Amino acid sequence: MEHIELFFKSIFIDNMVFATFLGMCSYLAVSKKVSTAVGLGAAVVFVLAVTVPVNWLLDQYILQPGALKWLGAEYADYDLSFLSFIMFIATIATMVQLVEIVVEKFSPSLYNSLGIFLPLIAVNCAILGGSLFMQSREIQSIGLAFNYGISSGIGWFLAILAIAAIREKIRYSNVPAPLRGLGITFIITGLMAIGFMSFGGMLTGGDDEAAEETETAEVAPVNENTTEDIEVANNIKVIK
Repeated sequence: MEHIELFFKSIFIDNMVFATFLGMCSYLAVSKKVSTAVGLGAAVVFVLAVTVPVNWLLDQYILQPGALKWLGAEYADYDLSFLSFIMFIATIATMVQLVEIVVEKFSPSLYNSLGIFLPLIAVNCAILGGSLFMQSREIQSIGLAFNYGISSGIGWFLAILAIAAIREKIRYSNVPAPLRGLGITFIITGLMAIGFMSFGGMLTGGDDEAAEETETAEVAPVNENTTEDIEVANNIKVIK
């Protein structure tokens, strides 16, 4: 049940694009054609599915305060958390290089259409956001980390696929001249974000008593998580 809840929550409720507006550069630049959006979205899903669990292992066994105790009692007091950004970005850059090599080898046309935005996945704030959200939310197991990586990647994939399909259609629409291009794209993205907010009710329900108990028990943690997510997202954008 925990895996299912995390899966749907990461795709629809905590969507990287519509909830925290991460990865907007690639989202806007590579969403002119559905075929290109599918290629980049699949690459993002793969990179997130690999880097989030790998960075979870790094966080659990190297970066957290006292994580090095497995090396011996004399290392129990070491705190390498200040290396989180460097380690996470190094892992992401390694996986992006692997994806770039594979795409160039097996699909040169897709590689050429993605252009500079394929290697720029390494500095895509949505990719780094996946690892930092995993760390801030204190995900308990590598299985949940893998689940979160895939589901957050699928959420980003659905977002860029949806906007690409819409942008292909509005080419034939009578859009007012001042709004053509990025103007109408931003408006549509905002409307889609509002629509995705409605999915927040997916995880609420049941009888009134269960709802009251949930509200009493979870209001504070939810607010805390939301605040932490906003802070992490702001930090990622500053780094970018």
